[in-house]
Amino acid sequence: MNPKTLLEEYDIVPRKSLGQNFLHDPNMLDKIVSIAELTPNDLVLEVGPGTGLLTERIANAAKQLISIEVDERLQPLLEEVVAQHPNLSIRYQDILTLDVNKLYENQPYVVVANLPYYITSAIIRYFLESNHRPTRLVLTMQMEVAERMIAKPDDMSILSVSVQFFGRPQIAARLKPSVFWPRPEVDSAVVRIDTYEQPIVDVPNNQIFFRMVRAGFGQKRKQLKNSIASGLGLNADQTAAVFDTSKIDSRRRAETLTLEEWAMLTRAYVALVV
Repeated sequence: MNPKTLLEEYDIVPRKSLGQNFLHDPNMLDKIVSIAELTPNDLVLEVGPGTGLLTERIANAAKQLISIEVDERLQPLLEEVVAQHPNLSIRYQDILTLDVNKLYENQPYVVVANLPYYITSAIIRYFLESNHRPTRLVLTMQMEVAERMIAKPDDMSILSVSVQFFGRPQIAARLKPSVFWPRPEVDSAVVRIDTYEQPIVDVPNNQIFFRMVRAGFGQKRKQLKNSIASGLGLNADQTAAVFDTSKIDSRRRAETLTLEEWAMLTRAYVALVV
């Protein structure tokens, strides 16, 4: 059923404040499940079941599904979906308040989500930085964010470094506004992120690595030696020593560095300063 008709039946009006754009195209819904490569052994966490159209397809393909929905107005509609799928349960809360480390008791799980655009980066960070990362994430998001996520050196950002540190992202499908209701004003993408058991580069401490990255991007238009000195509170001698040891040209800019080069800077910083 079209989400507009379905929501009208329950007297529910989509809320812009929640970023509610409901995916309804059946071919695209099927494709998302295909991209996730779900099996009857998979445990799945869905963020934002909305009208339940994707939820039903996931429940049919997976062993167990937990869906997290922040909008309690959708409960009467979604409870009808739950009644038809004994392997499905729905929790009505903000995903960022969920203790994902306790979810599925440390068993492998997959995340599938149609993310509200305003909170996309926060949700991705929440899952990738958790102690119990999903094995893969299949996420519908704004195309612009997807393209930033898969960027290569010369066009890197904190987002691309953060995602690629923990996993391998790829744009698996492109979506036009017409497959949603209400229609968003921008194109969207389905991104699949296959996570690594350990980060792809060797760093002594993840928190210090990201402190280095944030410092580097903190003054993006400046050369690295200036932004890192300012961001980490280093004097001129300390800054020079970090760059000499890591063999990174201090005149470069943050967006040009590879993950391994960020790791080299981090290792030098820990060895010389911390």
